[in-house]
Amino acid sequence: MKTAVIYYSYDGNCTFVAEQIAASLKADLVPIQTVDQKKRRGFLKILWGGAQVVLGKLPPLKPVNFDAAAFDLIILGSPVWASSPAPAMKAFLLQAKLSGKKTALFMCHAGGMGDAMNKFKSMLKDNDIASEIDFKETLKNKEKAKQQIEEWVKTLT
Repeated sequence: MKTAVIYYSYDGNCTFVAEQIAASLKADLVPIQTVDQKKRRGFLKILWGGAQVVLGKLPPLKPVNFDAAAFDLIILGSPVWASSPAPAMKAFLLQAKLSGKKTALFMCHAGGMGDAMNKFKSMLKDNDIASEIDFKETLKNKEKAKQQIEEWVKTLT
């Protein structure tokens, strides 16, 4: 089964998870990157990210070389921002126009998912969502995340 792992990561948590999943499944790794690469920290990061979600702002993305037709399974990963998938993931999904694909979802967060996974799934309503998982503070709990990933990928094959 040809698989792609497409993800957006701001602080590296989703990168860690995506790389582990891709290595385990021998999948293609497709990072989503915004044109604005400035890293905000602390309260400014929370304020900036939350404002993007609340105001519905979609960041411009760097070009992504991705053809959905080439894959049997598409795994999508996003951090949770203000109880939602990151705006960069939403921007990607609007551009990619995925439809009729088998997908699996993962989200990374610092402690609260809120309704983020349901919002993520609603962005993919014309697709078959095979599985979903979330990871809490991945970079602080790498071994736990590796165990979760190992068990989760078994359900995808």
